[in-house]
Amino acid sequence: MHDSDRDFITQSIDLFCCPKCGGDMAFDNESFNCSSCHQRYQVSDGIASLFWPNEWNHSIDDVTDRIKSFYEETPFPNYDDFDNVGSLMDKARRGFFARLLDDQIPFGTRILECGCGTGQLTNFLSVASRTVIGTDICMNSLRMAKGFKEANDLQRAHFYQMNLFRPCFKPHSFDLVISNGVLHHTSSPFLAFKTISDLVKPNGYVLIGLYHKYGRTATDLRRKIFNATKDRLRFLDSRATSEDVGQAQRNAWFTDQYKNPHESKHTVGEVLHWLRSTQFTFIHSIPKTVPFERIGQSERLFEPDRPGSAFERFVAGIGMVFTGHREGGFFVVIAKKSKA
Repeated sequence: MHDSDRDFITQSIDLFCCPKCGGDMAFDNESFNCSSCHQRYQVSDGIASLFWPNEWNHSIDDVTDRIKSFYEETPFPNYDDFDNVGSLMDKARRGFFARLLDDQIPFGTRILECGCGTGQLTNFLSVASRTVIGTDICMNSLRMAKGFKEANDLQRAHFYQMNLFRPCFKPHSFDLVISNGVLHHTSSPFLAFKTISDLVKPNGYVLIGLYHKYGRTATDLRRKIFNATKDRLRFLDSRATSEDVGQAQRNAWFTDQYKNPHESKHTVGEVLHWLRSTQFTFIHSIPKTVPFERIGQSERLFEPDRPGSAFERFVAGIGMVFTGHREGGFFVVIAKKSKA
């Protein structure tokens, strides 16, 4: 285990809890140990496996193992062979959303990313003196994340294997919790949201990214075409053939978008119900919930915006049929937790 990770655990052991029973944890340089149930969690390849499986009844179709196997085989998003911290920063800041996050999340913020994949966002946000913890169910993805972190000496990024339904962190521990493109690959997106939202401090923020009910239309159509033609028409998705990224990243995008074994689709209106039931207030969305309003270059993501009426959200959602293909039919909602 890297010295920075060992030091972080030692200094922040009160942040952790047993994902099996919720008890306090101790760390002995080789493993985490629960003081209540005495469950032991090993460190493998320098990554602590704090994963505990769901204990649901058989009426729930638990897709965790299927999704885990899928991403163990095809980690997403992949790194290019030439990536270093400079190229990662450059590519991320060319992206509209990542640049706004980097500009607007204060230094010193404690962030948790649930479902970090190969850790690109976790590593990127850690550069500006933020403590960023990335968790995922897939060890292959986490090995890539940790390898990049260590190759570029990113001492404020940390990675752990975790089931987001069974967190290994105590409630109310983070200023910002991010789960971008993850909840729609779970058996119960709302339960997943309730679980991770409990990790947010009062007055803290949660950011979730989900597939849109209407914005996914073009992707669904292309998936049928690819399946019928045995993937011979990949040029129909420009990101799957773009020369701006390497072959590994193109393949990872294509597989994630068109071969994933489980996904669900949602609307902003549905997420607003989630927020109301968990004492969160809507702050912002990308794209906007009001028709014909665009996100500007100076958009303030953490300042309150109007959520729009049900009719406005419906019209804006229908518009995603025509625009959603640009990012895979994806939308982001940012919300703030109440003080109490």
